[in-house]
Parts: sequence; structure tokens; C-alpha cells
Amino acid sequence: MSTIIYPSPIFGPVHSRRLGISLGINLLPADGKVCSFDCIYCECGFNEDHRPTLPLPTREEVADKLEAKLRQMVADDQLPDVLTFAGNGEPTCHPHFAEIISDTIRLRNQYCPQAKVSVLSNATMIHRQAVHDALMLVDNNIQKLDTVDPLYINKVDHPNGTYDVRLIIDRLKAFRGHVIIQTMFMRGNIQPSTPNAQSPKLNAQSPSDSVDNTGDEYVVPWLEAVKEIKPQQVMIYTIDRETPTKGLLKATHEQLDQIRDRVIAAGIPCTASY
Repeated sequence: MSTIIYPSPIFGPVHSRRLGISLGINLLPADGKVCSFDCIYCECGFNEDHRPTLPLPTREEVADKLEAKLRQMVADDQLPDVLTFAGNGEPTCHPHFAEIISDTIRLRNQYCPQAKVSVLSNATMIHRQAVHDALMLVDNNIQKLDTVDPLYINKVDHPNGTYDVRLIIDRLKAFRGHVIIQTMFMRGNIQPSTPNAQSPKLNAQSPSDSVDNTGDEYVVPWLEAVKEIKPQQVMIYTIDRETPTKGLLKATHEQLDQIRDRVIAAGIPCTASY
């Protein structure tokens, strides 16, 4: 199983399918994964297989490392298109996320004012007022909503603790349009997870289970939720790297194009990454 564990707190720049030349900001430890989801398609692998031993980077460390990297990029005449909070898990889990966003915006304005600040999040922490307020300050507040079906969410995203998709939708609506919805579409079959397990380990004796969310059963209610949220944009995408769970397949170009066109027909800008 091939997985990616990112350096911390700064990595890249890398070329993002959706965002361009992206300088990564990883608020999680450099030797493991910390996430409130445990997605079967995560390029970083399963949580229990990558328990970190190092601490979270401090606010001061993030600012110092980011400033040093931006100075280098200015000197090399290689400015980023975007500063992206991503990496080894959920960035909004960091206890000083809001303060780090403020530091990042200040440094962006100083060194590369044309660059956007983006956050890739699974929306599990947006109930925290400080997180909500910080996300209102960034250029690209990108929040995950893979489906509105609770069974599918538990099967594929494996949220840790309580995840009420209706409450998540209401909190996404609270951004009043200052939000980008990001959704993974895929196909394939997997072995069902062991009940009540912390990690979605697979039971080879169990029947396979479909994870195809490209059909109307999933797309129609998802699209209704998107229209209710009224985001500034929707980004749909499919698997791009090796996944920790076997049996997952990319959605086809045709499937993504059809879903994209339905979002656009609803009056919401939408991009598809294959």
C-alpha cells in the first residue's frame, strides 16, 4: 500500500489539478496523520496505520517556515498561485487554526499578494465559531460534501464521532455563499468494514459493497443540498492516486461531465477534475 505523508509545516510547491501552483501548509505532524475522517480513498492512508509521534507544528513555527519559503520563492521568481492548507489530515483540527490563518494572510499580502489562500477541509469543525470566522477570511473556503446519504458517509468517509449531515449542510449555508463544495465521485466495490472498528479494515469473507455514487440515487439529493447551500462554486473530482482500500475505480469523464453540467444548469459554477 503506497501512501503519502507530507512534510510539515510547509511542502511543495506542487501542481494542483484544481488550484494551480500550490504551496502546501500542513498543520499536522510530519510523521503521521491526524483526521476527523478516515476515508477509504485517502492518499495519506488510514489513521491507525500512521499514528504520529511528533507534535503539531506551533503557530510560530508555521509562520517562520512559511516566511522563509516565500522569501526563497520571491528570490527565485517562482511565486505560487495559491497557499493551500492541506497535508496529513484535517487542518481545522489545529487549536490555533484561526491565528495561523491571520498570520498566513499577512505574509501572503507581504510577499505574494496575487496568491489565493485556500483551505481544504472536511467540514467537521465548522461548528466552531473561530474556525468559521477564519474561513470567512480566506479566498477559497473548500469544504467536502461527498454525499448526503448517511450510510454512504459511514461506509466511505468513516467520520470519527457523530456526523450529522443535516447539521453540516446548515453550517455550510451559514457561510452565506462564501464556500466551495468539493465532492469525490468514484465507482467500484469494497469489502464492508468491520462493525465498530476504528479503522476501515476489510473482511475478505464478507460480500463486496458498491461505492459508486455517480448515479441519480446519490447525485439528485446531493445536488438539492448544493442548491440549498448556494456555494460560489462546486469542484467535483475523482481518484487520482493509489488508495488504501482496493477495488476503488475512477469515475469516468462522461460521468463527471454529466454531473458537472447538472450543477451548471442549476446556476452554480462547477469544474470537473479527472
